[in-house]
Amino acid sequence: MNTITEKRATIYRMVMPEHVCPYGLKAKYLLESQGYDVDDRWLKTRAETDAFKAEHGVATTPQTFIDGARVGGYDDLRRFFGKKVRDPNAPSYIPVSAVFAMTALMALGVSQAAFGTPLTIRAGEWFISLSMCVLALLKLQDVEGFSSMFLGYDMLARRWVPYAYIYPFAEGAAGVLMTAGVLTWFSAPLALIIGGIGSVSVFKAVYIDRRDIKCACVGGSSKVPLGFVSLTENVMMVAMAVWMLAM
Repeated sequence: MNTITEKRATIYRMVMPEHVCPYGLKAKYLLESQGYDVDDRWLKTRAETDAFKAEHGVATTPQTFIDGARVGGYDDLRRFFGKKVRDPNAPSYIPVSAVFAMTALMALGVSQAAFGTPLTIRAGEWFISLSMCVLALLKLQDVEGFSSMFLGYDMLARRWVPYAYIYPFAEGAAGVLMTAGVLTWFSAPLALIIGGIGSVSVFKAVYIDRRDIKCACVGGSSKVPLGFVSLTENVMMVAMAVWMLAM
């Protein structure tokens, strides 16, 4: 006769009127998704939480126990199940990839709404201009943080610091005007200038000086490495400007 051993786990997590620990919810869901019957123990006050930490010699909650042995917090639980744990300091192209994927879909959607088909030349133009708008938006969330990172490699900003503060506004203005298809005499040269300076700056920093630094393309807290993707962003602006001036 076959017997099935039920998998059981106990989790201690903070559940208070003013705070429910998000990692506790994630840990509980992860256990349940792995087929565990979870004994969910709530720590309902700060005093109760501090007492639990002191008793078990831990610095954080949630804490998971399986078969009576402590596994640890949420990241420890992910490791226990052989799942990847995110390194907050690791370089990543995900932010900029997400921007380009979403703006491409936005451009296709707008083209469908305007022309009845997603595959138009205008969709390609909108992809670039909408990308400029979204990238500017990310920079404008923290202009001070962006400017500090931007000054690490942009050649014009290093000579004239105010340019580091002007850049996200200029990129956003050019993107909006290009999306609308108005004031091309202003938006195209603007994009050509900032994209051209950016291309030269990135190329010099990465391919000549061989510097290993982060790109400010998606804001000052970015972990995106300065390199091909950063160069592509600027080349796209230059290409869009040349295209619009030639039309």
